[in-house]
Amino acid sequence: MRSGSAVLLRSLMFVPGHRPRMLDRALGLGEFPASNLDVAILDLEDGVPLAEKESARATIAAALKRATAGPGRYVRLNASATLRAADLDAIARKGLDGVVAPKITDASEVMALAHDLEDHEIAAGLARGSLRVIASIESARGLLEAPAIAASSERVIALLFGAEDFALDLGLPALREAEAADLLHARSALVVAAVAAGKAAIDGIWPDIEDAGGLERDARTARRLGFSGKSLIHPGQIASVNEIFSPSASEVEHARRVVAAFDEAMKRGDGAVALDGQLLDPPIVERARRTLAAHEVIATR
Repeated sequence: MRSGSAVLLRSLMFVPGHRPRMLDRALGLGEFPASNLDVAILDLEDGVPLAEKESARATIAAALKRATAGPGRYVRLNASATLRAADLDAIARKGLDGVVAPKITDASEVMALAHDLEDHEIAAGLARGSLRVIASIESARGLLEAPAIAASSERVIALLFGAEDFALDLGLPALREAEAADLLHARSALVVAAVAAGKAAIDGIWPDIEDAGGLERDARTARRLGFSGKSLIHPGQIASVNEIFSPSASEVEHARRVVAAFDEAMKRGDGAVALDGQLLDPPIVERARRTLAAHEVIATR
């Protein structure tokens, strides 16, 4: 969803920056646009060979200039300071909502990036603070520092779990088993770190684009852990991820009944409120209100 409106972070798709047709599709510019994608992550890092970095920067810059609607537009920068400087010089312009900062291990890295972003905002004539940051946690060290990273800058809107690099750092097997049960602790810790700082938590990719069942199970696990959404790598994964990270019809109806019962009881001056035999204490009512607020945002898409 565009800047200036409520931000949806259910589905975030990585798109190689050196593939113009894929960029156009993700941004809603192509003949067969990706449907209902929340955020397009235009990739300059792992998805782009070193020899293609410069052309990818130019391709992304051109796409940002042409795109006026569609999903949020974030660019995943390179981790190298030299490459990142060239990235920002090319893509910090009108049409960019923010950046994904990869392989973050320390809050100081985010603060340095925030300073660079401010300089580029000034140079490009953008509003100060308009470029947001999604910090990607991809290592054991990064996970230990995640609370400080999440709280390091107002520009940070979310932590993203870089599952593949994290698994590599820990020496885990290449194949996912049991909905990635070996990553449950790390995923839970990242959610706690993000939420403690008032930021969103975005789960890592499900790498097998042919395994729709595995994606669904993994995404449902992520939602139960408290993630706001999930990163993905193929347009065919968008619909399932959006559905799982959106309130269901039954959840919305129950939330409406909870809020209505609570509000009516407050008008009557009742000291205790129950619905279907369940005591409606403040956390339950607040979760219901959040469900309705999320539903309203999605309905305006």
